[in-house]
Amino acid sequence: MRPAQPVDNPTVPNASDQRVELLSEPMRLARRGFINFLRIECGLLPATIEAYSRDIEQLMLDLQERSIDDPTHTPPEALIGHVRLMSSERGYNGSTISRHLATIKVFYRWLLATGKIDNNPADHLDQPMKWKRLPGVLTPSQVRKLLEAPKPSDNAAKNAPPLWMRDRAILELMYASGLRASEVGQIGLIDIMEKIGVVRVLGKGDKQRLVPMGKPAQRAMLQYLEECRPMLITAERAAERRDKGKLFLSRTGRPIERVRVWQIVKHWAKAAGLPKTYPHMLRHSFATHLLAGGADLRIVQELLGHSDITTTQIYTHVDRSSLHKTVRTLHPRG
Repeated sequence: MRPAQPVDNPTVPNASDQRVELLSEPMRLARRGFINFLRIECGLLPATIEAYSRDIEQLMLDLQERSIDDPTHTPPEALIGHVRLMSSERGYNGSTISRHLATIKVFYRWLLATGKIDNNPADHLDQPMKWKRLPGVLTPSQVRKLLEAPKPSDNAAKNAPPLWMRDRAILELMYASGLRASEVGQIGLIDIMEKIGVVRVLGKGDKQRLVPMGKPAQRAMLQYLEECRPMLITAERAAERRDKGKLFLSRTGRPIERVRVWQIVKHWAKAAGLPKTYPHMLRHSFATHLLAGGADLRIVQELLGHSDITTTQIYTHVDRSSLHKTVRTLHPRG
């Protein structure tokens, strides 16, 4: 590595001067040295340097919000939290996060190579492919709108099965129990334990788990079982065992498929006036709302059927307003 020629004010096209002004002096010096390295020793194009600079500025501003004013004092957990923040709250897509993660790794390798740090905190980050954009989370009011959306249609035929009851039961159960779309069609009649309000779920890897249902989900389930499902099982279909003992059925009396669950969620979300909504958002909302209410992470892990708790930890992102509110409410000196 040949020595870099110092540049007091490296020109980075479209760089935000306002953003740089918010940085502490150690942050500014590190940023300046890194940009010099990229420009002089790496010979990168201005547009590439601009992208690197923007990524580093975002990182530094976030570190400062975490009370870290010097990049040479960065703990690994701060970097992990920063990347998760980009994925969960800022909603960046996978390619953007991968590029940002690559920038972070290059920056800390440069700090290590120049003797500014003894250990590289970025070594603790996963590979870029593991940082995927999380599905969005619905607010409690949005969930309520979605669950209340299924209603009888004015255009429905007189003797047609009231499929809206089935749809409401599906939506209620997905949110109450954190189900995946693929798990909905696998639930059998024998898996519903009405007396104790529990459903048995067969998840990934044929792993079984017992998940409680709330009262609204139980009411919706009972209505579906009494008023809708019998109309989907004609004598002919019953003789054929067309339903295969499954709980949720299609219009033709066969077990409902995953793609139909997607269509149901999207249809009623649109009817409720919600933005793009997907089945996994109900599962994500289930976990996020439980944790926000004070549920233990291990319990949420069990309810979701995760074998590794690190998978469950992606749901622990909390917006800063909720964090501040929690401190004010619960801390004795808040």
